[in-house]
Amino acid sequence: MSFLTADKVVKEFRNHRALDNLSMSVPKQSIYGLLGPNGAGKTTLLRIINQITAPDSGTVSLDGHRLTRNDLLSIGYLPEERGLYKKMKVGEQAVYLAQLKGLSKQDAIKKLKSWFTRLEIIGWWDKKVEELSKGMQQKIQFVTTVLHEPKLLIFDEPFSGFDPINARILKNEILDLRNKGATIIFSTHNMESVEEMCDHITLIDRSKGILEGSVEKIREKWAANEYKVVFRGQADIESNGHYEVLGTEKDKAKTSVRLKTYREHDINSVIRDMTDKGTVLSFNPALPSMNEIFIRIVEANKNN
Repeated sequence: MSFLTADKVVKEFRNHRALDNLSMSVPKQSIYGLLGPNGAGKTTLLRIINQITAPDSGTVSLDGHRLTRNDLLSIGYLPEERGLYKKMKVGEQAVYLAQLKGLSKQDAIKKLKSWFTRLEIIGWWDKKVEELSKGMQQKIQFVTTVLHEPKLLIFDEPFSGFDPINARILKNEILDLRNKGATIIFSTHNMESVEEMCDHITLIDRSKGILEGSVEKIREKWAANEYKVVFRGQADIESNGHYEVLGTEKDKAKTSVRLKTYREHDINSVIRDMTDKGTVLSFNPALPSMNEIFIRIVEANKNN
């Protein structure tokens, strides 16, 4: 069931069309990746959802009704451009931001201290924001974004500036929020995060949605007759009339070969050829990464 839908959304700025009849459907309690090159229109769409700006035409609906300003308390938005008051103390500022989202001061302090302890930033409660590293500031803004337990969470490049350990901590928190019922949209250029976390994606390029669907099905569709074959021990495989060898990796125990068949009906011939060349441990489709798919589609779209 869709929780948020955009239907033929158009937005223009002077002579530039930022969104061109964009439609997408975000399933309830999913993590939804909003992908695209710089300038594709992703941030414009996020600002429309947050009612920072309005579409020229088209509609955005949330949980079965047209989005209104009354829905803002049901949304948590962490923009790519971070912003905290540098001279304010961390705890004081976090409580203030929580109260803007409808929490009482007492509830805000209780929930904030729980989150700060979990993310190991409680020692910074009485420090000024300007004393914090960029990563620490991002943790604080993440907490203030999710504190009021919104139904819809929107993160724009949430892992930017984090070291791998803190990025992992944040990813686990986002997954936990999804498991507790939140619907999450995040915009990112990190395709590894997309594969790891996203259930569905929309790819926007030059203001238009050019790909939408589940990550798993998209990767299967773009497999393009590529396979990964694993042999026991050492094996030497070379291209022939049935397939092209794209790469080979060897260690003492096994040899992994990635190949692409020239014609789909040759797959049985390929399998027979592989078994003739050694003991085959596995023969599976070699799913392309989301990074490979992203590049292929965007490059193809440039030529259209």
